[in-house]
Amino acid sequence: MTISVASPWGTLRIKSVVSKIGSGKTPAGGAETYATEGITFLRSQNIHFDGLRLDDVAYIDEATHAEMQGTQVKTNDVLLNITGASLGRVTCAPRNLGTANVNQHVCILRPTREVNAKYLTYFLSSRLGQEQIFELQVGGNRDGLNFEQVGHLRLPAAPLNEQRRIADFLDGETGRIDTLVTAKERASSLIDERRVALIRQYCLRGMKEQTNFKDTGFGPFGLIPAHWAIKRNKTFIREINNPSQYGGEELLTVSHLTGVTPRREKTVNMFQAESTVGYKMCRPGDLVINTLWAWMGALGVSQHEGIVSPAYGVYRFTSQDTLPEYFDLLFRTPEYVTEMTRYSKGVWTSRLRLYPESFLALSTPVPPLDEQEAIVTAVQREIGPGHKLQEKLRRSNKLLAERRAALITAAVTGQFDVSTASGRNVTEGVTV
Repeated sequence: MTISVASPWGTLRIKSVVSKIGSGKTPAGGAETYATEGITFLRSQNIHFDGLRLDDVAYIDEATHAEMQGTQVKTNDVLLNITGASLGRVTCAPRNLGTANVNQHVCILRPTREVNAKYLTYFLSSRLGQEQIFELQVGGNRDGLNFEQVGHLRLPAAPLNEQRRIADFLDGETGRIDTLVTAKERASSLIDERRVALIRQYCLRGMKEQTNFKDTGFGPFGLIPAHWAIKRNKTFIREINNPSQYGGEELLTVSHLTGVTPRREKTVNMFQAESTVGYKMCRPGDLVINTLWAWMGALGVSQHEGIVSPAYGVYRFTSQDTLPEYFDLLFRTPEYVTEMTRYSKGVWTSRLRLYPESFLALSTPVPPLDEQEAIVTAVQREIGPGHKLQEKLRRSNKLLAERRAALITAAVTGQFDVSTASGRNVTEGVTV
């Protein structure tokens, strides 16, 4: 299927209005060669539709930058992710970025005077731009887009003065939407912080004010109530192997989560899989653990039946004479995540993995069963209203994102005249 880009101005190929299409590379040695300061090195995780996010930006030294002069970023360069899960995310390099470079996952599109950089950025982020990108990726190179494919993308050939009007209009309207989204995300983060504080209080200090404490003598936990036990995970948690005996089940992965609960992602036929080693059947009530560094900790108590695979960093466990829901809470505390990270293995910090044998060897503070039940009940009662508010915030932000996308698509394709359009109702009906 070929995506039709309809507009009153006709269309043209991106390659006809840019002077450069190209991307950089990862320095020899990978992440280990990154500097703590120096030249800003943009990677796919820094490129977002609402702008650059530099909280985890990497740096390269002057010598490495000199070797990559051809991919130095300039003001108004359009930066497009061309590989991986973030394929299609796009933004425009701002004036205040300073000296910067990109790796091989970020493509630089350098507009000529025939196209407005922000207009090009907005079109690529529109529904029609994204549909073209994903049609090429699915129909051609599944690892991402090559430069030739990027150059052949079509965009509306709006007159330059109209492009500027559209870009200015969208700057104002999307800016208002983005401000609302940011405020709602911040509110959700505050709820998360409150949740963590409650979990730490109950899971490490007990339900009520304790007078007797003991030193655990290991790890980051410090003092715990004196009557709690310290147990190795293998004494009360076990991993059950069920390879090759299920077919057509749902695969649960860490990258497809709703809240704290794994959701079904796709069907895997165990009898047709190249390898079933390590696959486990997961049933409702099982504790599902993620062991990859980026999401270290418990994913939650599964609400679904399906299959988990160590290839995705997900393991399924059952517990004996304990509440999985309690350990789901405990494993989320910063203290326990730190402990799991200490026992993880990997060449690079970003590639650490906690293997099941190491997880089962960890020591854990274990309250009596009745206290586990009381802690779970108390935490669920106190964070329940926060969960409901977060769900409301998520729905609101989803509506805002849909409205933002529809607004951009309508503007860049000339579906309405932005010089007479009113943005007063852009966010109507999505406040909370």
